Amino acid sequence: MRTSPVAHALSARRAQFAPFRGMPCAIVVNDDDATRAAMAGICDLSALERCGLKGAGAAAWLQSNGVVVSEGANTFAPLPGGGLVARLARTEFLVEDGPDDAVVSVLRPLLRAGLPKVTPVLRQDCALALVGSRIPELLVETCNVDFASLSPDAAVVTLTQMVGVSVTVVRRDIGGRAGVRVWCDYTSGPYLWETLVGIAEELGGGAVGTAAAWPRLTETMDRQ
Repeated sequence: MRTSPVAHALSARRAQFAPFRGMPCAIVVNDDDATRAAMAGICDLSALERCGLKGAGAAAWLQSNGVVVSEGANTFAPLPGGGLVARLARTEFLVEDGPDDAVVSVLRPLLRAGLPKVTPVLRQDCALALVGSRIPELLVETCNVDFASLSPDAAVVTLTQMVGVSVTVVRRDIGGRAGVRVWCDYTSGPYLWETLVGIAEELGGGAVGTAAAWPRLTETMDRQ
């Protein structure tokens, strides 16, 4: 079974878990999740399935498999079930399924089989959602990018650093409200998560489960 890089930290907080596509996912941290999510909630979404690929033929190959890609580098295209296809560079992509997507499960075996001008990229990410009215303050404190000036409609992918950790960041709606998605390397995940949770707690927020941050994700677990 897959394991989130922050599973131990969430277990220490006595979070409630449910399986999602082969990984335990924290659905509730405690009874105050909704309150914290309204202010500055940090939610672990590492259980979402994702894959990476790069190469001169990557964009055309994705399109040939019915996956819409954005035109420019450092932009993303949404998937219909809540996921996205992030164009990290002109020829490199991160594909992540949402609660109602099943794109990665189709692409992954095809990538493993080997393709001309397409190279698989191993994605072992710590994936987070940041939600709540005080997240802009958290971003100002942890990152030197002015995310407030970026419209969610612009579908921009930002490669930067957050508290000294290399991250990929996008602004987009999460669970029907404005939020921020963050990905970092698996090994940096525990430090990033603990640091962001600590700052969020100072802002009246903290760690939250999917039931508060992205209810649809929790609902789909019941069908598995």
